[in-house]
Amino acid sequence: FQRCVGMDALNSLHSTTFEIDEKHGTDYHKRFLEFVKMVQKENLVIGGAMTDPKGDRSKGPADQDDPDLFTRIVDKDEKGIYVSGAKAHQTGCINSHWIILMPTVRLTENDKDWAIVGAIPADAKGVTYIYGRQSCDTRSMEEGDIDDGNAKYGGQEALIILDRVFIPWDKVFMNGEYEFASMLIERFTCYHRRSYVCKTGLGDVLIGAAATIADYNGVPKVSHIKDKIIEMTHLNETIFAAGIASSHQGQKMKSGVYLNDDMLAQVCKHNVTRFPYEISRLAQDIAGGLVVTLPSEKD
Repeated sequence: FQRCVGMDALNSLHSTTFEIDEKHGTDYHKRFLEFVKMVQKENLVIGGAMTDPKGDRSKGPADQDDPDLFTRIVDKDEKGIYVSGAKAHQTGCINSHWIILMPTVRLTENDKDWAIVGAIPADAKGVTYIYGRQSCDTRSMEEGDIDDGNAKYGGQEALIILDRVFIPWDKVFMNGEYEFASMLIERFTCYHRRSYVCKTGLGDVLIGAAATIADYNGVPKVSHIKDKIIEMTHLNETIFAAGIASSHQGQKMKSGVYLNDDMLAQVCKHNVTRFPYEISRLAQDIAGGLVVTLPSEKD
């Protein structure tokens, strides 16, 4: 489960560190490549931590009443840097081996302390995870396995609190180069919004379940049922098509990696913000009240 965010972080950092070095004469790209070698050799899962709590959205990091609403450098020495702050909505972070911390907004010169990219072990000193809740999560604590969902590989989200977390210099890939924050964010979101094509796998499962329930109810050949399943499939494959097309239209960057087409990636994202809800609505229409009122396995 959940390697996409780490892969998106690695891809976007490959080109961004290369271009920071090109301008500033730093050695971030070399450090980064050594980190990637370790990740590949040890088959590690990487959590990409970009989203900060943000506070007052009309203000930048340096203008917030609480400076820790955006992750920032609070201290540094000859061995590395220390960061504090938080990362919100972190899907898959608890089952990741390493976390890559990245900026979340365009930064100005006043925001240099917040222009930080670094990799930390998921169990680093000073890291606290506050586990997110879901509407039916207590069912998985009951007897049986029907309500466990994907028990071995299922997802979860958490809020990450960072309290003077140490990052050694060899794991620091941006340190004050504020003008590259927006480049990193835009490239990351381009990759990540294309990777939402994974939602079509969930759509396939939901469409199959809806069709199975129609069979159970004895109505698989009723015209309006067929029309709904066709529409669900149409919407699902439209998401898939935009994501695949974005990859197909990719362009080679200076560092050697490819960046997928930005416009088609945004279209894929917009489709994902609309179509899965309609697919779910149609599934509920086919299944009826069974979807929300079915007793748990224990009951």
